[in-house]
Amino acid sequence: MSTTAAESPGASPTEPVDSPEPRAGDPVAPAGGPPSHTAHAIGAGAVAALVGFTSSFAVVLAGLTEMGATPAQAASGLMVVCLTQAIGMLLLARRFRIPITLAWSTPGAALLASTGAVAGGWAAAVGAFLVTGVLIVLTGFWDRLGRLIAAIPVEIAQAMLAGVLVPLCLAPVRSVTVSPAVVVPVLVVWLVLQRFAARWAVLAAFATAAVGAGIDIAVTHRHLDLAAMTPRVELTAPHWTWQAVVGVAVPLYIVTMAAQNIPGTAVLSSFGYRVPWRAAMITTGLGTLVGATAGGHVVNLAAISAALTAAPAAHPDPRRRWIAAVGTGGTYLLIAPAAAALVTLVAAAPRGALESVAGLALLATLASALTAALGPAEHRTAAVVTFLVSASAITIAGIGAAFWALAAGLLVRWVLAPRGRTAPTTAASR
Repeated sequence: MSTTAAESPGASPTEPVDSPEPRAGDPVAPAGGPPSHTAHAIGAGAVAALVGFTSSFAVVLAGLTEMGATPAQAASGLMVVCLTQAIGMLLLARRFRIPITLAWSTPGAALLASTGAVAGGWAAAVGAFLVTGVLIVLTGFWDRLGRLIAAIPVEIAQAMLAGVLVPLCLAPVRSVTVSPAVVVPVLVVWLVLQRFAARWAVLAAFATAAVGAGIDIAVTHRHLDLAAMTPRVELTAPHWTWQAVVGVAVPLYIVTMAAQNIPGTAVLSSFGYRVPWRAAMITTGLGTLVGATAGGHVVNLAAISAALTAAPAAHPDPRRRWIAAVGTGGTYLLIAPAAAALVTLVAAAPRGALESVAGLALLATLASALTAALGPAEHRTAAVVTFLVSASAITIAGIGAAFWALAAGLLVRWVLAPRGRTAPTTAASR
């Protein structure tokens, strides 16, 4: 995804945003639009929410659980991040009249899953989430911080992300030997839908996994804790350790900015919308801060689902597509209470069933990250080093592999960079 300098964090587009002019090929309806178009826009927003939720909630649960959350704390985190992102996008869409959609950071959740428990346990992870929220808010107010993140070479950031994703993307392969009766149908359905209706492939895979898990639970007479399905918020007092701040908060912030916020800005720009950068960062940062003690890891601009609400298919009039974002926010408000029930079902499901869905959901992200990381031939060695260190899942001095991968990649890139040339391409200039 390309981003011009004007769309990068350094530009800080905070002035009021005008509705975009209709683009060539966009059929334009009257500003108000008939009721059928409004209903269609809301429906498009609901589809965006369902696709976004079902395709990656298993990744969020895996990340929170690996960080040390109990099932109740993971359910609380999933629920609160649904609520905070829903409220945030309702406010932004209504205020600026553009289809701004928010999401949790799926790459960030994958980072948490690969990092695992840190010094201080779950309380330290919560402290790291709070630090991440503060950094996102600061990005809205402080242009230099945004420019610093945008200056990280794109191949290094993407190589770090690719290494984080590899263990999760291996789950479908490993799970075939553990629960073949459930996982094989999931893979078949996913492959068939990839051929004929790729947008629905992960959703269909999740439905197949849910059916297979339900049959397995019924046949094996596995007990379901119905009381645990009641939605509730589990608050955790934060604890700060330098290992969690350096090894979780900083990489989580970088991944969220590089893989979510900057691409999300570019997606909306491709449809003629200019993101109110300061308002978006403050809103998502505050949402992260509000949800952190309840287990929510991070809220950010959506990238993939942004295309579903900003495209002409959502509404023929570009000035009315913000209604689709309202539909997305409203749907997440309805989905949020189901988080506890989902966690209970995941806990009772056969091993590997939901992990396989999470791995399939991340394949496209992995492919995109590898393409971006290995594109520039002159920096390929640095990108490969970054990827290998990130995928190694090593922990040194209590700090996870993501931080060391970033440090190693930047060091190798600096050592091998030809001297006397112009500044290399960065994420902000691509």
